[in-house]
Amino acid sequence: MITTRKRIWGWWFFDWASQPYNTLLITFIFAPFMEDLLGSGSTAQTVWGYGVGLAGIVIALASPFLGAIADRSGRRMPFIWLFSLMYVGGAWGLWYSVPGSFSLLLVMTSFAIGMIGMEFATTFTNAMLPDLATREEMGKVSGSGWAFGYVGGMLSLIVMLGFLQVNPNTGHTMIGLPPMFGLDLAAREDTRIVGPLTAVWYAVFMIPFFLWVREPRRPGAVPVTRAVREAWPELRTTLKTLPAERSLFAYLVSSMFYRDALNGIYTFGGLYAKGVLNWSITMIGIFGILGTITGAIFAWLGGKADDRFGPKAVIVFNLVVLTAVVVAVVFISRESVWGIAVGPDSHLPDIAFYAMGGLIGAAGGALQSASRTMLVRQANPAKMTESFGLYALTGKATAFIAPLSIGVMTQLTDNQSIGITPIIVLFVLGLVLLGWVKSRPAAPSEGGPSA
Repeated sequence: MITTRKRIWGWWFFDWASQPYNTLLITFIFAPFMEDLLGSGSTAQTVWGYGVGLAGIVIALASPFLGAIADRSGRRMPFIWLFSLMYVGGAWGLWYSVPGSFSLLLVMTSFAIGMIGMEFATTFTNAMLPDLATREEMGKVSGSGWAFGYVGGMLSLIVMLGFLQVNPNTGHTMIGLPPMFGLDLAAREDTRIVGPLTAVWYAVFMIPFFLWVREPRRPGAVPVTRAVREAWPELRTTLKTLPAERSLFAYLVSSMFYRDALNGIYTFGGLYAKGVLNWSITMIGIFGILGTITGAIFAWLGGKADDRFGPKAVIVFNLVVLTAVVVAVVFISRESVWGIAVGPDSHLPDIAFYAMGGLIGAAGGALQSASRTMLVRQANPAKMTESFGLYALTGKATAFIAPLSIGVMTQLTDNQSIGITPIIVLFVLGLVLLGWVKSRPAAPSEGGPSA
């Protein structure tokens, strides 16, 4: 018998399995490696911005439509299987990014396929949250799941740095070992292995999800072929009436801006550290471990705060923190820290950036957990997957703004510090628009089984 507790654990394992795509590929290992492939921090940041932005457009256009199909058919699992195959195949393709002998089109296409698979799978698994917990406990379940995902991301990063990734100054991994599997350092196999590692990690740790998570029967469900025909008219009706749902509409637009800004931090954090502070990939990895530790702790604490104070209070607090952090990061460089000049051998820039990374992890973890519970409070229970599809749409409809504006700003100024300033504007826009969002109280009669 599969108990409610086991179903929740299975659902949490999706966060654990999928997090390495964000941790290892988007932020801390593969993104900085792009500078080595392309030979310039500014060029890498520009290419990465365009690539991630274009993948975001695909996600934005397709997510609501796929969500509407899932709600009409009552089937989410077949879609999650399909998106999981995209995740694994795309991640594995990054192995072929051989310095001096690689196709940039192949590398970025592989990355985009995996990213699209991850984001689509996230839309469908997030929509399962109301089936797992009552609204009174939804914050705890969401926050604990997000924390569990951060721990998975941290452990995958430790595996990468401790057993595979070599520090070029020592010829050994972070814990003093030669790389496993006889990896060829000259061909950068110790870094390229991050793609297959991410793919295998997901394939193994999704097993509990597929074994323990079950979809409840949906009354009124129709065959998938009919759902495909009916999805667009239903979605079109939803889009027409959406502005009348003032609180939901304001929240979707607000989160559109602030989630884009947060993704911008995660996407360009590693590139920024490498280009501005000249960090090694090992140092960036340690930075990532710190961020995932604080992210796990504060996602869990944020879930408790969510249940006590409501998700809106948690979101507002963390947006203020993140805005201040990005402003602080702009004024950290190898030559100065917040206006204080430092010598070339000073460790103060590194310490300051590590501290900012810890704050980004903490605020980002709590913010993302509270954001998905806020959507559940705003959405129509009968259209939950469609609503999370709209959530993905609004998260990705402007998802190109952060990466593309960072790419354009960096290209125009040839300065990575100035290049990240659009993130500040996006956070402020999101914060202002939250003024029209109502933090609807938990309704005891609504929600799924108790956690």
